Amino acid sequence: MNDTYTITLQNCAFFARHGVHDEEEFLGQRFFVDAELDVGAGQALESDSIDATVNYGVAFTVIEEIVTGKRRYLIEALALDIAKGLCSRFPQIQRAKINIRKPNAPVPGVLDYVQVSVEHFA
Repeated sequence: MNDTYTITLQNCAFFARHGVHDEEEFLGQRFFVDAELDVGAGQALESDSIDATVNYGVAFTVIEEIVTGKRRYLIEALALDIAKGLCSRFPQIQRAKINIRKPNAPVPGVLDYVQVSVEHFA
């Protein structure tokens, strides 16, 4: 079976202390994560079994543990760690695209957010 499907976790919100500046570590801020996971179907589409797919509740927990874990200076590095962590936990993931939005980025002006996207191919 060559079928694939995509699971998307959209706009997962976490409080963490990532960033280059000391005040980002001291104050912390919210980060928003999207995970787009391309899954090799294997038997999941036919078997209708949670054990044959990516359990999105567990995937959310993996993301949460990484985002709220050790501090990273760059959200690029954080995004790659999330992608690799998800692919490690779920070997059926073929591609993980992670978007991280940082609404309170320290910039000299007004913006909605800064976003970084990383694609990791397992």
